[in-house]
Amino acid sequence: MTGAPDIRAVLVDFGGVILSSPIDSFRDYERTAQLPTGFLQRLNMLDPDTNAWACMERGELDEPSFCTRLEAEASALGHTIDARIVLSRLSGDLRPDMVTVIRALRSRYLVACLTNNMPICHGSAMARSPDLAAQIAEVMTLFAHVVESCKIGARKPEPRFYARACEIIGIAPEHCVFLDDLGINLKPARAMGMTTIKVSDPVQAITDLEAILGHPIR
Repeated sequence: MTGAPDIRAVLVDFGGVILSSPIDSFRDYERTAQLPTGFLQRLNMLDPDTNAWACMERGELDEPSFCTRLEAEASALGHTIDARIVLSRLSGDLRPDMVTVIRALRSRYLVACLTNNMPICHGSAMARSPDLAAQIAEVMTLFAHVVESCKIGARKPEPRFYARACEIIGIAPEHCVFLDDLGINLKPARAMGMTTIKVSDPVQAITDLEAILGHPIR
């Protein structure tokens, strides 16, 4: 994190910040499918700008093409996966403390969501039940802007994603604080001038954000 004297916007990732990370669900699938632990994450790190996951998050593939490519990429590494099951694991649980903070911040800051997603897995589609879908849909209405990778054709950590996000929200990077659970997504934002927070859990994230903003938010 770096200090920032004039924060006007709070920007947050969705999965891993407002919604719990799907990594635990991926781990369950890896155990069920007898895959090495962490295989799906490693698969996503190979050719990170051009693999199936990256292309899908930029909106360049439809679901059948994505599934075919992801399964082929796994096969090239010696393992078999069912890509549709992997997609079904892109969910999590809402973090009530983070939702409360978003509600509290809206009266004082512009609050926006910056998320990597897929045309078939965005917003309330990232839910395993109708009830959770409704809850997520309600949370999405709290944001002044929702910047989605599949809609702007760029994804984190591509610098053009953050540049476009700042254009959309109308606030310069040096006046933004950005929360994400992945360090690789924070690095380019920090290089642009944003203040950044790596989120490991809600309590830590809220404490760090209060320190940056200089006032309580809970």
